[in-house]
Amino acid sequence: MRNVEQSVKLMMIAVVVGLMPGLGDQAAAKPLKVFILAGQSNMQGHVNVSTFDSLADDPKTAPLLKEMRNADGKPHVCRKVWISSIGCAGDDTAEQKGKLTAGFGASPSEIGPEFTFGIYMEKQLNEPILIIKTSWGGKNLLGDFRPPSAGKRVFNDTFVKGWKGMGVDPVREAARHNSELNGVYYRHMIEHVRKVLADIKRVVPDYDPKKGYELAGFVWFQGWNDLVDGWSYPNQNQPGGYDEYSQMLTLFIRDVRKDLSAPKMPFVIGVMGIGGVKEDKRPGSQMYFRQSMAAPASLPEFKGNVIAVQTAPFWSEELAAIEEKKGKVDQMRWLLGVKDKNTPNADGKMTAARIDEYMKNYEAKLISPAEVALWQRGASNGGYHYLGAAKIMAPIGKAFAEAMVKLQTTQRDEKQ
Repeated sequence: MRNVEQSVKLMMIAVVVGLMPGLGDQAAAKPLKVFILAGQSNMQGHVNVSTFDSLADDPKTAPLLKEMRNADGKPHVCRKVWISSIGCAGDDTAEQKGKLTAGFGASPSEIGPEFTFGIYMEKQLNEPILIIKTSWGGKNLLGDFRPPSAGKRVFNDTFVKGWKGMGVDPVREAARHNSELNGVYYRHMIEHVRKVLADIKRVVPDYDPKKGYELAGFVWFQGWNDLVDGWSYPNQNQPGGYDEYSQMLTLFIRDVRKDLSAPKMPFVIGVMGIGGVKEDKRPGSQMYFRQSMAAPASLPEFKGNVIAVQTAPFWSEELAAIEEKKGKVDQMRWLLGVKDKNTPNADGKMTAARIDEYMKNYEAKLISPAEVALWQRGASNGGYHYLGAAKIMAPIGKAFAEAMVKLQTTQRDEKQ
C-alpha cells in the first residue's frame, strides 16, 4: 500500500513539475543542436535586406517574408537560435555572434542562407540551436578547402604551361601551394568549429554543459571558383570534366566527419544553381559541374545521410533578364570610352557630356521604368551572387533546412 501511495505522489509531482512554467521544458531538454554551415561567397551571403520587400510580390515567397520580418518591419530575431560566424566583412578570422537575425551575411546589411535556415530549423525543432558558419569568398575546393586525406596536389599540364608563361618556376610554385596554401581554409573551418564547441557559453549564454551538444548537421554551399577554373578543370565543357570535384567533395565529407568525431552527421550539399534550370539541359560547364557536385549523395556509403539540394529552381529569370540588359549598358559605356568604329564614337572624339547623354537615351530604350523599379526592389548584386536577391536566397535557406530535417528523420527511423 505504501508503495502505491509513493507512486501516486511521484506521479503528482511529475505532473505539477510539467505544468510549472519553464520546469517542464528543462526536464525534457535535449542536447543543444549544432549545425555547421560552410562555403564561399554565396554561403557568406550578398543579399541586401533592402530586397526583402520583393518576396511579397510572389504568392510562393510571400509567406517567407512573414517569417523573416516582424510586424514592425524589422528583421526577425530567433528566440532559440544563436550563431557564430567568421569569414565575412573582409576579415578571415573576425567573428560575429549572437542570436540569429539579418546581418550575418557578407556585411551587416546582408544575409546568406543561414537566416531562413535557422528560422525554419527553429520552427521544426522548437529547441535551442547553434549555427557555426565559416565562409570565405573566392575559395575553391581543390586547393583552399582541400581535405587532408586528398594529400598533396598534382598540378596538370595546363598549370605548368600557365606558370611558365607567367615566368614562374612550376616546380617551386607547386611546392609553395602544397606547403602554404592547400587546405588552409579547411583548417580554418575545423579550428573555428572546435573553438566554438570548446566554449559554447561564449556564444550561447544559457548553454547547459550537463545536457551537452549534438553535431546535428552540415551544409556545404560553394562552387563558383571551381566552376570557372579552366586550369584545374581543362575539360570542363565535356561530360566528366568535373569528376575531380566529386572526388574531393567525397573526401571532404569523410574528413569533416572524422575530424569532428561525427561519423554519420547529416550532410547537405547546396548545388550551384546560377542561371536557373535551363542550364541543367544545356551541355556545358554548368550542367557538368552540377552533376559532379550532386554525385557524392548517390554513393552507397552516403545513403540516408547525405543529400544534394538543387538551387536552380529558385533562380529568378525575370531579374536575370534585367541583369543581362544592364550588362549591355555597361558594355556600351565602355565601348564609347574608346575609339570604336562600331559605336557613335567611331572617331574617338565624343566628349564626356555627349557620352552621358547618349547612354541616358540608350539605357532608357533598353530598360523600361518598370524593370528599373523591379531591379531596385529585388536585386542587390551580380548573377554569381544569385543577384543578391532575397526572393532567391531565402527559399534556398529554407530548402536546406527541409533537407536537413529529412535526413534527421531518416536517421531516426533507421535507429528505431
